[in-house]
Amino acid sequence: MYLLTRITTHQMNRNLLQAMIFIFLSVSGWSQVLHLKSPNGNIELNLENGAKIRWSVKHKDTEVIAPSAISLTLSNGEVLGNNAKIASTKNSASNTTFETPVYKKKTVVDQYNQLIVNFKGNFGLILRAYNDGVAYRFFTNKNKKITIVSEEASFNFSQDHKAFVPYVRDLREKDMYTSAFEALYDEIPLSKFVKDTLAISPLLVDLGNGKKAAIVEAELQDYPGMFLTRNNEAQYGLKGIFAHYPKKERLGGYNKMNYMVSERENYIAETNGSRSFPWRAIIISEKDSELLNNDMVQKLSSPSQISDMSWIKPGKVAWDWWNDWNISKVDFKAGINTQTYKYYIDFASKNNIEYVVIDEGWSEETDILKISPAMDIKELIEYGKQKNVGIILWASWYAINQVLDDAFTKYSNMGVKGFKIDFIDRDDQKMVNSLYNIAKKATSYKLLIDYHGMYKPTGIQRTYPNIVNFEGVKGLENAKWTPHDDMPHYEASIPFIRMLAGPMDYTPGAMRNATKADFRPSNSLPMSQGTRCHQLGMYVLYEAPLQMMADSPTAYMKEQESTTFISQIPTTFDETVALDGKVSEYAAIARKKGNTWFVGGLTNWSAREIEFDLSFLEKGTFTAEIFKDGLNAEKDPTDYKREIIEVTNASKLKVQMAPGGGFAIIINPEK
Repeated sequence: MYLLTRITTHQMNRNLLQAMIFIFLSVSGWSQVLHLKSPNGNIELNLENGAKIRWSVKHKDTEVIAPSAISLTLSNGEVLGNNAKIASTKNSASNTTFETPVYKKKTVVDQYNQLIVNFKGNFGLILRAYNDGVAYRFFTNKNKKITIVSEEASFNFSQDHKAFVPYVRDLREKDMYTSAFEALYDEIPLSKFVKDTLAISPLLVDLGNGKKAAIVEAELQDYPGMFLTRNNEAQYGLKGIFAHYPKKERLGGYNKMNYMVSERENYIAETNGSRSFPWRAIIISEKDSELLNNDMVQKLSSPSQISDMSWIKPGKVAWDWWNDWNISKVDFKAGINTQTYKYYIDFASKNNIEYVVIDEGWSEETDILKISPAMDIKELIEYGKQKNVGIILWASWYAINQVLDDAFTKYSNMGVKGFKIDFIDRDDQKMVNSLYNIAKKATSYKLLIDYHGMYKPTGIQRTYPNIVNFEGVKGLENAKWTPHDDMPHYEASIPFIRMLAGPMDYTPGAMRNATKADFRPSNSLPMSQGTRCHQLGMYVLYEAPLQMMADSPTAYMKEQESTTFISQIPTTFDETVALDGKVSEYAAIARKKGNTWFVGGLTNWSAREIEFDLSFLEKGTFTAEIFKDGLNAEKDPTDYKREIIEVTNASKLKVQMAPGGGFAIIINPEK
């Protein structure tokens, strides 16, 4: 599984002798190189141990990661990674599967080669090589607690590759690490990465010849999340940067609902001395479509801590906030009141929608135990039970964290199904620990959790599958206030980048659809950029075990054909097949649930025709219900065509997508 090489002067090319002598003088001794290959032999991870520990990665003849230093610096001055001495190594291989009941597929194949390197000083590294990427993590075996001052996680590249960079642009107040984790992608050469700025992972790098490399992290527990910034020690390098531990906090932010960090410590984590640290991983693809069906974060994360998951029921949600509670032709004043939510429940029940979320305004903003006089939550829960519709309540992180046990006890006893927790806006160690604590505690009350204002998922969703969605994406809500963002371009990018980390609460479903020229922000009558079928395609394409229907019941009832179609699409699946795609241009995916296949796709502002075969189907004859852009969708994006055709696994489908267009298909076996 691995080779250990000792570089000596006898092995050197004479032309390199002088340079290599200089290197040996600088490291004051031998340099050891460990090699680990993927099961298929295409990927090689190298670990060089000299004055510093450096890792590098190759895919066939392509250098993915050039030699890059890694280390942990402790508060006692010890640097785990400088002048390290290898004590022992152990290699192994794994080829197993595990079940994933709340995911895009029922079973994940987990095949890798592994090398564990133990260093003198009670620390080590675990290296893994998969057929679709590589990963490493530090571990320590120290008796006492340790304080991590900093981590060196470098990702150097040998060429000035194009990168898709999600800069942090929405800093909350003055703290550089406080953010909603929502960003469009700057498509720039690595050399143009703006100095002294932060970017969010996943971050995608175009290696050329169709190959891509994505930087991700996984198994983030009791540790801060990783931002990325420019590595000034390399011409084309990036490095991890981590939020320091909060020292002082205060209320602030939107409506003073956030707990803002006003001062930070000089370290990033205080933690157990015997533990494993988060994985640093590179996902590697030979063609873009492979990124649409990747399981790296799942594979690197801890198994479920919930033995009985029968109560975890994913589904769709009738959502109120995006449509501004805007319903019409009723004999009551619509708003945050009991009558309005009964109307939402009636709509959800009629259309087989599993949940209604009651968003901001149902309680006092910083005291969720005090319910608004206009809202009878208990009555709504009982009304929902009669209609087979569950209720999910919104809360800011600060408000619910202040009274966590009391809130979970009170509202779970009422029959609430879960909480949408918002304005998290941090990923320092304290916040990460809080989110694990909330998720764990929620299992005791059988409550679902949807995290908003949230950093990207890093595997906690496998460990606690009651977390059924995450934001960490610049979602449809931005259409209410950003006139200049190119959303179709972004919407054709995130399936290849952000979705590598896990589910994303993009909140699709707009029934008012606009061309680029006609789009405008509107708070009470919001619209989307692109076509109706662009929105429908998202329900198949975007991973979201708890998937919002963002528009109002009035809008959906006017468009009942589209609504009925959406209501048939599940939110978790048994199988996923990536059909075709190119980052920032278009994407198409097929997913299976039971005996039914669902196919969805979308494009950016460029009209295009795509063709794909249906070889993923089983033998037999199937009926395909197709929603595709109408002939006039370029001028009227609400224009679509619905057709029903007979298909088999030998069929090919050709779909024309309008600018900002898309399609969605449901394929059932013929009875």
